[in-house]
Amino acid sequence: MVDVGINPATGKRKQKFKGGFSTKKEAEAAKVTFLAEVQAVGFVDPSKAMFADIANEWLESYAADAELKPGTIRIRKHEIGRLNLRLKFARIKDISAGQYQEALRQLKEEDGFADNTMSGLHGTARMIFKYARKMEYIKKDPTEFARVPRSKKTVEQIEGKAELPKYMEKHELAQFLKTAEERGLDRDYEFFCLLAYSGIRVGELLALKWSDLDFEKGIISITKTLYNPKNNPLSFELLTPKTKRSVRKIVMDDEVMKLLKSLKIRQAEFKLRTPEYFDGGFVSAIIGNRKNPGYPDVVKVIALRMQRINKLAGLSESFTPHTFRHTHTSLLAEARATLDSIMERLGHADDEVTRLIYTHVTQDLKKEAAQRFSDLMNGLR
Repeated sequence: MVDVGINPATGKRKQKFKGGFSTKKEAEAAKVTFLAEVQAVGFVDPSKAMFADIANEWLESYAADAELKPGTIRIRKHEIGRLNLRLKFARIKDISAGQYQEALRQLKEEDGFADNTMSGLHGTARMIFKYARKMEYIKKDPTEFARVPRSKKTVEQIEGKAELPKYMEKHELAQFLKTAEERGLDRDYEFFCLLAYSGIRVGELLALKWSDLDFEKGIISITKTLYNPKNNPLSFELLTPKTKRSVRKIVMDDEVMKLLKSLKIRQAEFKLRTPEYFDGGFVSAIIGNRKNPGYPDVVKVIALRMQRINKLAGLSESFTPHTFRHTHTSLLAEARATLDSIMERLGHADDEVTRLIYTHVTQDLKKEAAQRFSDLMNGLR
């Protein structure tokens, strides 16, 4: 019986047993040969550091980059936790291309991670092993030629009938906003109108300040997003938007701007009679009887209020604040806006979801145009 290493997932010793030798000398010779085969070859660092140790070391170095957002670092940390499900106790110098490929297979088939998640895990693993090479822990990168396992496509996907992202039809949006106006809580109607008519992200809405609104020109400027993973109004951070294209100016509907101007007046009146008011100039400032007056609201509150209105309006519970971005895309496409102009308004450089919705909506418009052309030609005959 020979020790052949450590189980990378459990950290327990692995042993291999082989019998059938004629003499003790023959068995010892086979043992030496076998151990030589399982020894890692070509690595310069003889340390016993596990994958988890090097991953954490890399994360500290990665997090030192001042340009990275806290949310990005948080995602990388979660991805390391998932990679640790299969590689935690593997010595970094012993991980072969085959072992890494097997870890990917297990994460996909046994742990059941989605395709997008697998791409993220592989991307993080590549950065970790690149760091390991840079620090001379290893000579070869086991991730270099790895293949990320993918889910098999369904017949519907092959035929181009993949399920569309959730968005509201016009009558559903009208019903939602009517319910928000008549039965919504304080500020619900203003916030949901702003999301519906602008297509901005919830984090962008919560980060908006009154100085970002030009009431004369009817324009709002998106220059930041609010980061608050703990949903604690007192511990928010203002960060640069998701991408460079996310910094943008959006021309708004006059009625929505009037609603926001009215909200600004109500907010100012509340501030005058509330000594503890935090004056950060936020559009989403908490007012009324809630705690932490003046601080920007949190995503969780917006989501819960939307669930409440969905229920009151008899609409799908699957609609979320992000649904308004998809709905905005569909309505702009129906209004015959170009895909480029929609991307610009939403702050996308390119986005497959937006493209999918746009293609779906405009396909129906193309059918209508073709039918009108056919009717025209029939009239000429």
